[in-house]
Amino acid sequence: MKFARYGDRGAEKPALVDGDGNLRDLSGHVPDIGGEMLSRLEALKGIDPESLPLVAGEPRLGACVGQIGKFICIGLNYADHAEESGMDVPPEPLIFAKYTSAICGPNDPILIPRGAEKTDWEVELAVVIGRPAKYVSEAEAMEHVAGFCLANDVSERAFQTERSGQWVKGKSCDNFGPTGPWLVTPDELGDIDALPMWLDVNGTRMQSGSTATMVYKVPFLISYLSHFFTLEPGDIISTGTPPGVGMGMKPPRYLKAGDVVELGIEGLGTQRQLCVADD
Repeated sequence: MKFARYGDRGAEKPALVDGDGNLRDLSGHVPDIGGEMLSRLEALKGIDPESLPLVAGEPRLGACVGQIGKFICIGLNYADHAEESGMDVPPEPLIFAKYTSAICGPNDPILIPRGAEKTDWEVELAVVIGRPAKYVSEAEAMEHVAGFCLANDVSERAFQTERSGQWVKGKSCDNFGPTGPWLVTPDELGDIDALPMWLDVNGTRMQSGSTATMVYKVPFLISYLSHFFTLEPGDIISTGTPPGVGMGMKPPRYLKAGDVVELGIEGLGTQRQLCVADD
């Protein structure tokens, strides 16, 4: 199954994506795609998409999950990205966070913050937790997954690495967390360890990779994180990016107002963002 959320920011409605890619309104069955509802997505399998109202036009898409509690990110989790960054793969997963105020829809603009100098892109596979997970084993981990989605871990490198303190301030600026367009259940997505992924800037391919080069795989990450804190329904784990980020280019290349970023992962849809100055 594929789910989406559509409508004005803060007032999104739940939708099912039918076999033709159309949005079908789910408001008559669930209040939202988020929170405790994520543990009961299987119950929606019996709904005939044709019985749901067709959503007309081309509404704004919101983040594909609502009521997000934690947005957890994994750094340097692709061997080829660590190499381009001139860093070793960490001996344990490198964990940082995005504040939830960064989360936005998949096609909302990237807001380049005041004082930004090095705004960068990162296409990532994100995992959405569906059931509470605490001290779970790798073997049990996938039982706690509601689904997967596409994310762009937008990053301001000057804030992230050249200012004192933690990475979070270079990762959490407004609209630095485009998420969606769809939440895709594990049974529909298939093999998560062999998903092609890509990102273009102004029509030029920057990132072209695969989840095959991910160092710490999804079940391990869920188990690992659950030994430090409880993962709750609606928490998102963004699992890292392949090579091709602006910071790794020679010379480096960063985003500016007017640039257009497009990205996708096989089976998870695509995103498109216009970069604008956040005045």
